[in-house]
Amino acid sequence: MRFDVVTLFPDLFAPFLTQGVTRRAYQHGPVDVRLWYLRDFADDAYRRVDDRPFGGGPGMVLMAEPLALCVQAVRSDREREGDTAKAPVVLFSPAGKVLKHAEVARWAESPGAILICGRYEGVDQRFVDGCVDEQISLGDFVLSGGEIAALALLDAVARLQPGVLGDARSFQEESFNPALDGLLDGPQYTRPEVWRDQAVPEVLLSGHHAQIDQWRAEQRLAATAAHRPDLLARSGATRKPRGSR
Repeated sequence: MRFDVVTLFPDLFAPFLTQGVTRRAYQHGPVDVRLWYLRDFADDAYRRVDDRPFGGGPGMVLMAEPLALCVQAVRSDREREGDTAKAPVVLFSPAGKVLKHAEVARWAESPGAILICGRYEGVDQRFVDGCVDEQISLGDFVLSGGEIAALALLDAVARLQPGVLGDARSFQEESFNPALDGLLDGPQYTRPEVWRDQAVPEVLLSGHHAQIDQWRAEQRLAATAAHRPDLLARSGATRKPRGSR
């Protein structure tokens, strides 16, 4: 799959793409990330890509023409490499659908997309109406730009690729995964067995895998009920954890 990222700050991506476990996906694996510097598509000597909003108001707005020219260049480059499918244009925006595990899984099996990282007060609506196929949000808050959201999507997609994580079970046993009924994962413990007078639950030291599995299932239910009861209702998992009333 190939993701083309349109951004004013391509240098933000370099450390992320070359470090950590997900680098396997970008450097030698299935996730091809190309960075496109938006100012290269400005039409004046100052390489300006933003201007004041009509009607007044604070801040600046990204202009439609540089964005459209960049998308056109991306499509031409994809065609030269034999990509005949029209990659969707994705804008990270507060108006977008909130990104959840099911959507990440969909993108993880897709051919990729053209990711638009907005900045300032937003993007000229004419570009949105004419060129954007889908909008994505990370939640009900505002970021300074779409780069962080793009990195979040790329990281989440990379983790689902075969061979990226050391253990294939890792992502299957994480929060929100259908394998766990979409619930939160339970608590995790490591050495030492006693830390500041707090001991690891005895069941985890017992070696009885069936009992451990049962305990972990109960802990997932308890954690979800305590922190994200909306997930519990959505999953249909109604069994109460042991000891609950």
